[in-house]
Amino acid sequence: MIHAHSVADVIAAEHAHGAELASGILMDRASTGLSREILRVLSGSVVGTRVVIAVGSGNNGGDALFAGAHLARRGMRVDAIGTTSAVHPAGLEALRRAGGRFMVCDVADAAQQHLIGRADVILDGLVGIGATGALRGVAAQIVPTLNAAEAIRVAVDIASGVDADTGQVLGVAFDADLTVTFGAVKPGHLVAPGKALAGAVRLVDIGIGDALAEPAARALQQPDIGLMVPGPGFDDHKYRRGVVGVAAGSEEYPGAALLCVGAALRGDAGMAQYLDRVDGLARVVVGEHPEVVASRRVDGPRVTTWVCGPGFVPGDRDGAAVEAVLRSSVPVVLDAGALTILAASDDLQDLVRARGAVTVLTPHDGEFARLGGETAGIGRLEAALALARTRDVVVVLKGPGTVIAAPDGTCFIDVEGGPVLATAGSGDVLSGIIGALLAGAHARGELQGVADAARFAAAGCWLHGRAGSLAGEAGQPVTATSLIEALGQAVATARAAAGPRGPRG
Repeated sequence: MIHAHSVADVIAAEHAHGAELASGILMDRASTGLSREILRVLSGSVVGTRVVIAVGSGNNGGDALFAGAHLARRGMRVDAIGTTSAVHPAGLEALRRAGGRFMVCDVADAAQQHLIGRADVILDGLVGIGATGALRGVAAQIVPTLNAAEAIRVAVDIASGVDADTGQVLGVAFDADLTVTFGAVKPGHLVAPGKALAGAVRLVDIGIGDALAEPAARALQQPDIGLMVPGPGFDDHKYRRGVVGVAAGSEEYPGAALLCVGAALRGDAGMAQYLDRVDGLARVVVGEHPEVVASRRVDGPRVTTWVCGPGFVPGDRDGAAVEAVLRSSVPVVLDAGALTILAASDDLQDLVRARGAVTVLTPHDGEFARLGGETAGIGRLEAALALARTRDVVVVLKGPGTVIAAPDGTCFIDVEGGPVLATAGSGDVLSGIIGALLAGAHARGELQGVADAARFAAAGCWLHGRAGSLAGEAGQPVTATSLIEALGQAVATARAAAGPRGPRG
């Protein structure tokens, strides 16, 4: 599991190691780790490799300069271009002693532009994790030139121009192939749009982990997922594995029912039950998925989680289905049309708050805005958390770096999903997966509150993303149907990564 920590927490942890901070030990660990990661991405001999370091006035620039000294001692040609002459003095001295050169940036200087254009590696040490707002002055002017270079671009701690806490970008930002971060991963590495500018993220341990507070967010990885989809125990039956109820589809969008049910069946629940509310659609669903049981009841005793809304359209019939599902005593996942219906009804919103079981909302950006969510100025992580607290729900804010937030402050960021998921019906598949995981967890007694619900929703996002990777691994176009077909393999790979487990009883 990846733990992402806020800037304030990382700075506090550094100050808790005051002697090491004051003596430069932390900076030495950071710069040594940074140079090691750069060497790792270079192949063959590094002698003569051209390195350009863009340096600001702070400690981030100091990390970059000391790393440049390490690289220069390995035979690389290192040139540092500073936004000011007042860069980190000890770092500058170390670079010069190692044979590196320093010059103050002049964006109109053709020689400097030529130097950047010929670089093999560009190191971004302009501003660090404490920077806020848009890049200004020379830093803003040099970034487009750095980004245009055909070099390996490496960000020091965070890509300059990206807010390390929110991932927001206000203006130009460095576009990294690799980010080497120190002490802890930051949310801005994982949340859009910062995620797209981070490239691969490598963490250097500088020895402050014992002083870090609880993470601002977590990201599940493959072994974590495997433990959450354990498979049937030797004495399990279909009801003990969880029953996911699906209320989905309409005359306008019948395919949504097929996709949601198909995903639910492959999401490790023991059984799927389809709510028969549209003339003829239940026969289509059962004809495609003969394992499914169709029922006109919402209040049956077997269902352990309901998924409601894929393919719904505003109107009395679908509104009544949303209300009936929300009056059930089990966890509910609301998606797509159900979110539009919910956003337009104060009564349904009050019903959500009054429920004794957890409710999960899975909006895309447009649905998020209709529900009252606002990302401007605070970023997706804080925005999802704010809506979760306001509505007393778990929010799955879909998009690049999907954010999962619970009203108790628990947050997850999905790092598995990619752009192949941007296909029609993909959201219907995701809601079915999440519903199946919640159904199984509830049946096993593993769903004790909103934090657990957020964790299993995050696992659903991971499986959705892995299915996308598997479905498109040969470069073929990915469809919602191919996501479902790959879901079983996604579950299997997660289980394999978790290692062998004894039989569950």
